[in-house]
Amino acid sequence: MNIFSRLANLVRGFLSLFVTGLEQQHPEIAYENAINTMIEKYNKLKNATAGLIRLREDAADRLQKAQGQQKELSAMLEEAMATNQDDLAVELIERKEAVEAEIAAMEAELQGAEKDVDTAKTALTEVKGEIAKLKAEKDRMLAKMQSAQARVRIQDQLEGLSVDAELRALENVRTGIKDTIAKAKLGEELRESDLDTRLKSLKAGSSKATARAKLEAMKKERAGAADANRTI
Repeated sequence: MNIFSRLANLVRGFLSLFVTGLEQQHPEIAYENAINTMIEKYNKLKNATAGLIRLREDAADRLQKAQGQQKELSAMLEEAMATNQDDLAVELIERKEAVEAEIAAMEAELQGAEKDVDTAKTALTEVKGEIAKLKAEKDRMLAKMQSAQARVRIQDQLEGLSVDAELRALENVRTGIKDTIAKAKLGEELRESDLDTRLKSLKAGSSKATARAKLEAMKKERAGAADANRTI
């Protein structure tokens, strides 16, 4: 195989792949091509059948003429025999036998032509039926494909309406809020554990204790003054 043949095969391979992919994406093209091919075949077969019918009619015409000639020779033979023209009778017998042989061959030919026509007509009917079935299949399969495509589009739309993405985003927000709260608590805990904070708390506690002690002393002093007044 030379380089040109290999290149030609390669190109045919690429074209085949391209056409196959195109037909899968657009099945109506494949159906139309198949239907058109069947219609072309039907038209060719129809023309061939017409040719066979013409041959059958020609054979029938020739047979009819031969049969007419046979009748004519038979009548002439009867006349020759009636008028004792034996030499003409012998000639007429030979001609009549030749015509009869031709008639037998023509009858066989006509039978064959009729069978050919019947076979061709049967093939025409079958091809026509196949075309009708193919057209019905095309309509049915394309309707199924359109229905499936519609379901796919609806499924895609339903998937697009899914709240998963929104829930994930909300979960991120929740996590962010929790992180912020945790940071705030951490700041408070760090301040509580800070030394200065603890000293301030201790000082505040000590100041309150001193104030309480002064309050108790003042109460005792007032109670003592009240007792002295009652004694006087």
